[in-house]
Amino acid sequence: MILVTGGCGFIGSAFLLQWLASSDEKVLNLDLLTYAGHPGNLKAVETDPRYRFVRGDIGNPTLLHDLLATYKPRAILNFAAESHVDRSISGPMAFAQTNVVGTLSLLGAALAYWQSMSPGEASDFRFLHVSTDEVFGSLTLDAPAFTEAHRYEPNSPYSASKAASDHFVRAYHHTYGLPTLTTNCSNNYGPRQFPEKLIPLMIHNALQGNPLPVYGDGQQIRDWLHVDDHCAALRAVLAQGRPGDTYNVGGRSERRNLAVVHAICATLDDLQPRSDGQSYSVLITHVGDRLGHDRRYAIDDSKIATELGWLPSIQFDDGIRQTVQWYLENKAWVESVTSGSYRDWIDQQYATRVQDS
Repeated sequence: MILVTGGCGFIGSAFLLQWLASSDEKVLNLDLLTYAGHPGNLKAVETDPRYRFVRGDIGNPTLLHDLLATYKPRAILNFAAESHVDRSISGPMAFAQTNVVGTLSLLGAALAYWQSMSPGEASDFRFLHVSTDEVFGSLTLDAPAFTEAHRYEPNSPYSASKAASDHFVRAYHHTYGLPTLTTNCSNNYGPRQFPEKLIPLMIHNALQGNPLPVYGDGQQIRDWLHVDDHCAALRAVLAQGRPGDTYNVGGRSERRNLAVVHAICATLDDLQPRSDGQSYSVLITHVGDRLGHDRRYAIDDSKIATELGWLPSIQFDDGIRQTVQWYLENKAWVESVTSGSYRDWIDQQYATRVQDS
């Protein structure tokens, strides 16, 4: 059995679905079910005898001890995190609590559990920590992409909290010998992503006929990684990664934010045209930029490609079409997560921003 934390979130649920589709090994999912954790993400496997769900907090050491002692997982994969930069700007303490203190709590429980194992079991155990490329800061247009050796320069409360958690994972390996693995991925997209992130937000707003808010000039560059490719990379790292090592995971698809929004609009124009015959792109609205907005991220994934044989397989154009199609076909899911509290958040973030000229 493996233990996955945060398995009801976007990336965690995608990993669990992929895992159960490709492996007979059981999985225990520990999730607190905060706003972005949606049990409906795993409806397809909720009755699968290989799947067990426990609602709980990685910051609860008693719960962690009991779960590890009862289920005896051979690996822990930590997806549990607060992950939205905008929310970290308005409320950084929650990010420190979950991403830093929570990870430290999980590391402490994992260490005690690992130290109680037989030598054979201990040598096979792994702690895989899922992190972000945002810990490396921002790149200029002509700068080489982030490698695993790139200096940490986090610029937002979110990325600072993830950087701190990465450092604790590293410290637990070098100080105590805990067999850890860390991955730093680029921007994920795909089905079941909570509609506060760029791609699902644009799809949702477009279908509602609402403005498509683009920060600043929209020329910020991100590398886009389909969540299924990311999950395949995580399985490769878990199976083959060297304890104590880190691996960058990218989609080899650098795009400007505004170009991504136009791609979404063009896909919607094709799949579900507006009744007035206009393109969804008429809804694009430039708004005041995010505080401290990083200009460019880019991933050099040559290490994981060379050492573990992983490469992204989903081209961005194909992935974005597949993603838009999923949201069109799963409107009940979207309705279930876009509650009154979600609308209040969107209003807080965008409705009061001054439109750029």
